[in-house]
Amino acid sequence: QVQLVESGGGLVQAGGSLRLSCAASGRTFRTYAMGWFRQAPGKEREFVAGKRWSSAYYADSVKGRFTISRDNAKNTVYLQMNSLKPEDTAVYYCAVGLSGSTSDVEYDYWGQGTQVTVSS
Repeated sequence: QVQLVESGGGLVQAGGSLRLSCAASGRTFRTYAMGWFRQAPGKEREFVAGKRWSSAYYADSVKGRFTISRDNAKNTVYLQMNSLKPEDTAVYYCAVGLSGSTSDVEYDYWGQGTQVTVSS
């Protein structure tokens, strides 16, 4: 059974940093895209970052501040978040899918989410 478990969320002041991790189990996702989405209260879930093979792609709102990386040997994807802003506050979800898409409907497996709160 496939399971994705996120960790690393928390409360941080504006301008600070956090590193999210997502460990996958149940199968190997070497050839899959792994991505991060987020959902703020009252808003729709939105794409944050994704990585498939050597390609990484980001939402415009996080470019230059967030970095996605993955360790295929550990079946783990990371999201380094720097220069955090209050508008980055959301529940962050990792996801795995076959294609490198920014659309959440293209992702087949999801974690339970981890809360990130950025105070001003």
